[in-house]
Amino acid sequence: MSQGHDHDSMNPGSMNMSPSGMMMRTSFYWGKDAIILFSGWPNGSLGMYILALFCVFLVAAAIEIFSVSPAKIGIGNPRVGALIETCVYAVRVGFAYMVMLAVMSFNLGIFFAAVAGHATGFFLVKVRAPANQNQTASKV
Repeated sequence: MSQGHDHDSMNPGSMNMSPSGMMMRTSFYWGKDAIILFSGWPNGSLGMYILALFCVFLVAAAIEIFSVSPAKIGIGNPRVGALIETCVYAVRVGFAYMVMLAVMSFNLGIFFAAVAGHATGFFLVKVRAPANQNQTASKV
């Protein structure tokens, strides 16, 4: 081993150098000093970090909400309904990849915001499902 390395660079779980020369974390850590989705964001600012947590939470919740197909989309034309469902699916998959990339920042706050968002979205979908079933049953 060369003598020019510091102690953290020898720890395989701490950080690795990316091809662009930026240090990338390879293990979970706490703190607002993270790069989430975009270079320089949230840039160590507590307010921007809280905004990033909120955005990840909302996008993760939206993924779960979009996972439920609304009944009878495009009643008049099945192709229109299929096109709308395809667009909703594309948005959901795009959101899922964004949340995955955000979690790959290895920041625990982002990880917990993503899990909480998914859980909240799932809860909202499950609470709405029995209400929709009761409305359908009362119309019959």
